[in-house]
Amino acid sequence: MGNLLQIIYGALVKELRRQWLGNRIDWRKLIFFVAIMTTAGAVLQIFILPYPVWFLVPPATISSYEASNNTTGVQGNLPVERAELFQPVDVSSLTNTTKVVEEGKPRASRRRRRRRRVKTKQKPEEPIFPPPPPRVVTVWQRYVWSLPPHEALIYAKKEIENVSEVTDDPDLYAPLFRNVSIFRRSYELMENILKVYIYPDGERPIFHEPHLQGIYASEGWFMRTIEDYRQFVTRDPKKAHLFYLPYSARQLELALYVPDSHNIKPLSIFLRDYVNMLAAKYPFWNRTHGADHFLVACHDWGPYTLTEHEELVKNTIKALCNADTSEGIFVAGKDVSLPETTIRNPKRPLRDVGGKRVSQRPILAFFAGNMHGRVRPTLLKVWGDKDDDMRIYGPLPVRVSRKMTYAQHMKSSRFCICPMGYEVNSPRIVEAFFYECVPVIVADNFVLPFSEVFDWSAFSVVVSEKDIPKLKDILTAIPLKRYLSMQTNVKMVQKHFLWNPRPIRYDVFHMILHSIWYSRLNQIQLPQQ
Repeated sequence: MGNLLQIIYGALVKELRRQWLGNRIDWRKLIFFVAIMTTAGAVLQIFILPYPVWFLVPPATISSYEASNNTTGVQGNLPVERAELFQPVDVSSLTNTTKVVEEGKPRASRRRRRRRRVKTKQKPEEPIFPPPPPRVVTVWQRYVWSLPPHEALIYAKKEIENVSEVTDDPDLYAPLFRNVSIFRRSYELMENILKVYIYPDGERPIFHEPHLQGIYASEGWFMRTIEDYRQFVTRDPKKAHLFYLPYSARQLELALYVPDSHNIKPLSIFLRDYVNMLAAKYPFWNRTHGADHFLVACHDWGPYTLTEHEELVKNTIKALCNADTSEGIFVAGKDVSLPETTIRNPKRPLRDVGGKRVSQRPILAFFAGNMHGRVRPTLLKVWGDKDDDMRIYGPLPVRVSRKMTYAQHMKSSRFCICPMGYEVNSPRIVEAFFYECVPVIVADNFVLPFSEVFDWSAFSVVVSEKDIPKLKDILTAIPLKRYLSMQTNVKMVQKHFLWNPRPIRYDVFHMILHSIWYSRLNQIQLPQQ
């Protein structure tokens, strides 16, 4: 735009100079050039420039209000710093003694001027987010909040028993559930009623210090989430429906176990003394003998560290990864099976989640891992290097991992074998959900996570330990249509087994808490009518 104006002005000046030197002025040509310049300027002003072309600078628009520092504000399309350059100056306010640069004073060096500009540079304004919408409290919520804890639990159990059928919930995929209507109503009641009191007692690192990495990370992520995300937490124990014993079985092992001693009795004695301290300090344990208390422990030794306290074993709700009914500690229907999740990077717990399409899964079944426990050696003996469709290994060989990593194997397999190790649970079950591979669970006496609400036959295959030699026949007998349905269900159930940096509805934190809540409701006896 500036170049065009310069061309027009230059042409006009040259023509005037030529006619002036020739002592002859052709008024027609002069009027013609003025008309062209006027038309070009009008076009530029109307369609291109946001300000009049004649002055070549944007006018300063004075705001209609005074700023807080009693100076005139500037509005317009230019930044404030450039607009200030075109502010009108009151010449009468200047005196002869006022000078921009004092005489005799040396100019600041280039470095100083640069520093001065850096110091005076304004910081960018922080973005202003609108406040969250006010929460609307319904009359029903006011009613359930007014109920004493025990009466609220009775009310919730009655509501679940008289639930109406749900058919149109977009957040819940009905084929995954035993009864989606019961789960939805129970979950809603949990969100609106449940309050948990977390005992403040106990020193770190065993208490209140979550372990967030490795195969035992579920207990630590639950602890961190419930203590930081306090939707379900109350500081008034008289309002609590459940009481949380905030210890980590993994931290207990790291702090107290003597390596290679094969003696975990000191760990059990430590927990016994802790519970006895709570019973002596507070009235809540003795009121129900621990029936409204719960703990969350994912370490293999979790059940065995409770044996020195009888009420802790019999009455307390235990959320355990080692959910083995054959040992007499885990009680199906009262205790909760905790998903065992491997967290490799606590800052990115959802890294690499996702899998391939069925057409890109050429491997029938895959397993790789350490050979411990009673099941894995049998699996390797029967199927190791015996069949190209059955990729069964010990630790993944280097020659194999160079071509395809462990995660790539799971993403390229239709079925992922999940055999028990020393104990019944395995992190490969959740890994299979991560990589959208149908899990094949080989562990007798294992209570599957969230089995009170999920129909595991919809998205997994459970094989008895004695049927390991028939494993390929069992998998190949599944029709393609049935497999496609199972693989779709795996994708849909995935969100219920994910640890999110900030919890969201129906994720694994809420599912664990719901299982504990549901177990507590099962203990409630409704009064006879």
